Amino acid sequence: MDLIQAIKLYIIKMTEDCGPGMKVLLMDKATTSIVSAVFSQSEILQREVYLFEQLTSTSSSDSMYHMKCITFLRPTSENISLLCKELRNPRYGYYYIYFSNIISKTDIKTIAESDIQEVVREVQEYYADYLAVAPHLFSLNIPSCGQCLSWDPLQLTRCTQGIISVLLSLKKNPLIRFQASSKMSKQLAEKVKVIFSKEENLFNLKQGDIQPQLLILDRREDPVTPLLMPWSYQAMVHELLTINNNQVDLSHIEDIKPDLKKVLLCAEQDDLYKQNIYKNFGEIGEIMKSLIDDFKSKAKNHQKLDTISDMKAFVENYPQFKKMSSTVAKHVIIMEQLSNYVTKKNLLEVSELQQQIACDIQSSQHTQKIKELIEKGIPDEEASKLVMLYALKSFSKDSNRELTSLIQILKSKKVAEHWIELVHDVMKYQSKIILDNENTLKNAKQITKRFYKDLKGVDNIFTQHVPLMKELVEDLIKSRLKEEQYPFLSDINQPTKRVQDIIVFVIGGVTYEESMAIYNMNISNPQVRIILGGSTVHNSSSFLNEVKLATFGVIKSRGGSRKL
Repeated sequence: MDLIQAIKLYIIKMTEDCGPGMKVLLMDKATTSIVSAVFSQSEILQREVYLFEQLTSTSSSDSMYHMKCITFLRPTSENISLLCKELRNPRYGYYYIYFSNIISKTDIKTIAESDIQEVVREVQEYYADYLAVAPHLFSLNIPSCGQCLSWDPLQLTRCTQGIISVLLSLKKNPLIRFQASSKMSKQLAEKVKVIFSKEENLFNLKQGDIQPQLLILDRREDPVTPLLMPWSYQAMVHELLTINNNQVDLSHIEDIKPDLKKVLLCAEQDDLYKQNIYKNFGEIGEIMKSLIDDFKSKAKNHQKLDTISDMKAFVENYPQFKKMSSTVAKHVIIMEQLSNYVTKKNLLEVSELQQQIACDIQSSQHTQKIKELIEKGIPDEEASKLVMLYALKSFSKDSNRELTSLIQILKSKKVAEHWIELVHDVMKYQSKIILDNENTLKNAKQITKRFYKDLKGVDNIFTQHVPLMKELVEDLIKSRLKEEQYPFLSDINQPTKRVQDIIVFVIGGVTYEESMAIYNMNISNPQVRIILGGSTVHNSSSFLNEVKLATFGVIKSRGGSRKL
């Protein structure tokens, strides 16, 4: 199961279906991101695609009848309307139309009626309705799933479509399991099941002896992982600089070269990044030093042009040399920025304490250590996140008193009200799940133990915490995932066979740390193939934005939380 290859095969098929000749690729904003995540512009050019356009209401009126138009769109009502407008006044010779998901017969009829000049040669569904971030990771780029701890109907539909697209692109018809304590999880599972029934022919797929499993989880079951400072390269870049559609914005850096203001971080197009994506910060520093030394050596050799042979070697190696130069420059700048943030935000001390709180290590000292770091003047967001982590594991009366004390310290230090409000929001975000779980688990402390694991003998103090998702997937692989907590969406008793293909989807987003955990599990369990996806890929900032929106209209009560 390789998501990037699945998308690539669809795009290649599109370019082949319309035959040889000059082509234009007409896309919407979403499909532009989907294509650019797996193909570089030079790779697309090799497939005779010479023009890229977005379907908008202000599309160019220039006609190029000698070109074939490959139209790749999400099947939204807006896109259908714009496409019909395009077909009524076609700018290209022929149109080959591909939708990234299931399209209704009504929409197909509307398109046919708009094709007055009979320029449409093909209409197909190619199920590439998700962003393939890595071979094992996908995102739907949904920044927030709802409000009042409930679904936004539009986002429920979008998540359903995204999951359906992933399953069809991988040719999987899985058993569906969901998190029993989450209403949103069950609702999404039911929506997916409805599509299975409605599109029975599409899901009439041969699955072999072991049927795949789709596990739908809720981010609210583990709000801790997105709050922790990550130290692997990809996750760290996303946390401190933000990766948006495989791009990192460096324009805030003073006197930066124009070509480095926005850089591409894509494992498919950057071998250095691909090789070191899961290395930790210290390892990356050593690799960069070695790389710079190697680069200096090669640059020095290129200065020697004494003979014709030297000149010939320079000409032959120049493209590779230039590419290496830009790659080195990009990663050195990124590493410099990461290093600056680590120092400026005192992240080594902050992260160590985060891990101690998350893993419940030296718990009696947490309050005092948080106070000491706040007194040191760490940034508002880091101080607040420490208090959030403390709040998420506080259930006793003593802990509540300490939490009140910590919030008062934040206020006395003039921490922005926005951050103090987020402490309460995070508690509301988690507490409803805990309240629901009390029917199946003995008490809140049992739930806490699932979130925060005291790991002994761990060498790296900055990576002690294990995401809950990793434990759940491990339980699923070993057939130990409890059905009362993660039931099948079926009245039929499901066999407890071993699993082979697992697709995990997280409502409320995943993190790159969780992605790394799944990547490592795929390596250590070659008999199992695991795909991870979520409504988005979070860093702590985007996660807290989602928390703010998700808890809007919810007030704290003694019994947990309730809607206004």
